[in-house]
Amino acid sequence: RQPEVLAFETGSNQWRTYDEWPPANASQQSLYLQAKGGLSWQPSTSSSSEGFDEYVSDPGKPVPFINSIEIGMTREYMVGDQRFASQRPDVLVYQTAPLLNSVTLAGPITATLYVASTGTDADYIVKLIDIYPNDAPDNEPNPANAKMGGYQMMVRGEPMRARFRNSFEKPEPLTPNKITKIEFTMPDVNHAFLRGHRIMIQVQSSWFPLVDRNPQRFVDINKAVEEDFQKATQRIYRTASYGSRLTVNVVK
Repeated sequence: RQPEVLAFETGSNQWRTYDEWPPANASQQSLYLQAKGGLSWQPSTSSSSEGFDEYVSDPGKPVPFINSIEIGMTREYMVGDQRFASQRPDVLVYQTAPLLNSVTLAGPITATLYVASTGTDADYIVKLIDIYPNDAPDNEPNPANAKMGGYQMMVRGEPMRARFRNSFEKPEPLTPNKITKIEFTMPDVNHAFLRGHRIMIQVQSSWFPLVDRNPQRFVDINKAVEEDFQKATQRIYRTASYGSRLTVNVVK
């Protein structure tokens, strides 16, 4: 008899069998964005009006989805090293301390962001990343000559266009500088973050050319002209009242 669920668990690189999905022994927990690039299972206790991070998103200089020039969309981007993105000023980075024990996630992921934009539309891309220890050995064989020490392996990435935050049928503009909740479901995951690794979340507002450039102005993007595209400041809040987070299923 075949199991109800047969799933390959990345990170540990093992096959798992479950009676249901998400697994019955998985519990919902949230990873909260914290000050100074921290990431924690505990909600932020900050009540300060300064409890946000911000960046300037420029449609003229979008964040690329890979750190090389390729013809077409390569499948390697799905596990590509994100260090190139984490060094950009228009990408926010949050990470845990090195894990004392392995953490396995199985099932859907819900991204909840509290944002404010100077524009009337914006994209918000959330990436879940597994950071390898600095002394992680390289793979064998290693035809791509990938250096695994400090590798930031993307586990999941998903965009949400703010105009569709409430409905895909009835797009709505953002009110400039107003704190707004953006919540969306990311694809399911079955991944083990091993002991000594870190969990990272990156937030950005472009992912070119996987996602077409957003003018950051509430216009018909298919008919947008160059004058419609504008820079915008994006704020991501991380306070007790506006707790931006990822909600995941942690296998016990």
